Amino acid sequence: MSLSSGIQARGVQLLLGRVMSRVHADLRSTGVPTPAETLRVETGAGPVTCTVYRPAAPAAASPAPVYVNFHGGGFVVGRPEQDDHICRSIAATAGCVVINVDYAVAPQRPYPAPVTQAYDVTAWVAAHGAAGGWDGTRLAVGGHSAGANLTAAVCRLARDRGTFTPRLQILDSAPLDQVADPATKRSLIARPLLSPGLMRIFTAAYVPDPADRAHPLVSPGLADDLAGLPPALVITAENDRLRDEGDAYAKALEAAGVPVTHRVFEGVDHYFTHTGPVPAAREAIALMGTALRTAFEG
Repeated sequence: MSLSSGIQARGVQLLLGRVMSRVHADLRSTGVPTPAETLRVETGAGPVTCTVYRPAAPAAASPAPVYVNFHGGGFVVGRPEQDDHICRSIAATAGCVVINVDYAVAPQRPYPAPVTQAYDVTAWVAAHGAAGGWDGTRLAVGGHSAGANLTAAVCRLARDRGTFTPRLQILDSAPLDQVADPATKRSLIARPLLSPGLMRIFTAAYVPDPADRAHPLVSPGLADDLAGLPPALVITAENDRLRDEGDAYAKALEAAGVPVTHRVFEGVDHYFTHTGPVPAAREAIALMGTALRTAFEG
């Protein structure tokens, strides 16, 4: 990574950090109390702090299932609190414990550190259910934007290593191809949220070596060995520059025999689950919760 790329990425952190932690006011209220727990998990790329959300009223005496969440931010902005409303809603709707992961970000910690942390935290959650008060055998994983990319990477590593088997992976507006020039990723609107310039800054910071950008853990959408991955809920936004690669990944998973629920939300752009429009955001978040509940019950 060049010095200028690092400076640009740090500028984005300063400019967008506070903005990305803001969520539309009408999306914030749920019945889940403010989380009072944090975990610190040791990983192969350093310790990671996680916030724990628990359902207000567990449905049964047995431990609740668990969902591991990865926030977005282009692999550069580290603001897990931006997903607070989603974590609360999922805990309430799916009746599960939610682990919100504060993974490392670039340019300070480029690839593969975020992937290592994401996988190691999820493996730890799967193995430590008894101590944590959740059922690690009923585990799902998901994320938003960059966090959805990490979700795909975690599921691939879990499959290849045979360590744990997520009941479901949730991919919300995922960047899945880090090789293609962002200028070739089209939107149906004149000024989408993601500009090619911003996307180039994200990629250069996260994956400084261009030779790494085609790796399946970086660009899952370019992989051709998708059989055996967990069932997936793939959410894409009609006006998002990332829509086409998300749609294509859903089709590729299905062609590989992976059960897929794919929903394209019309008239919305990237990050709509956080900034609205509120009706579409609520519908998408509710879909996540119900899909998780179904997966856990199955």
